Amino acid sequence: MSLRQKRREGEVDPFYDMLFNILIAFVFCFIIALLAMNPKAKKEGDIPAKAEFIITVSWPDMNPNDIDTYVQDPAGTMTWFRQREAGLMHLDRDDRGLAGDTINVNGRDVVNPLNQEVVTIRGFAPGEYTVNVNYYESKNGEPVEAQVSVVKVNPKADVVFYGSVKLDRKGEEKTAVRFSVEPDGGVRDINTLPKSLVPQS
Repeated sequence: MSLRQKRREGEVDPFYDMLFNILIAFVFCFIIALLAMNPKAKKEGDIPAKAEFIITVSWPDMNPNDIDTYVQDPAGTMTWFRQREAGLMHLDRDDRGLAGDTINVNGRDVVNPLNQEVVTIRGFAPGEYTVNVNYYESKNGEPVEAQVSVVKVNPKADVVFYGSVKLDRKGEEKTAVRFSVEPDGGVRDINTLPKSLVPQS
């Protein structure tokens, strides 16, 4: 083998070097393009944390009776304890009076006295919303007075409605408030005209 041939075997061919660099650049560009086209997938059932309206129904602390909240949107979709997510509405907690409010901590029973249900409307469709309360279960046979508030939280907190509803007996349903939302998010036609929402068994 000649000296010239030995020298060529030890040299790096510039053509192969250029091809290798082009391949690296191509792979890098492909990865960047893939990441740009394939954003991180959202988990099924993810709900935006943002709320447009917060509806709160509360009744006296330590009251053992179960009051339920029903909210219907303009499409006729309804959220309640058997349908906690409906459209853009979500019942955050089904409060059953004192039932389920006791936990054992270090051998002692601790009772959460708060009776409150909260429904969030996370976005809105124009039209009328209806908020009803229902005396679902009575532990002492006494009337219950529930406080109901509707707060529009975007772009700033604004109380749309605040009032009370007296429920005299188990099974009684009353409309707390009805209000209409305009396409721009404005609220009009606030009233308490009765409208039944509780499904008939």
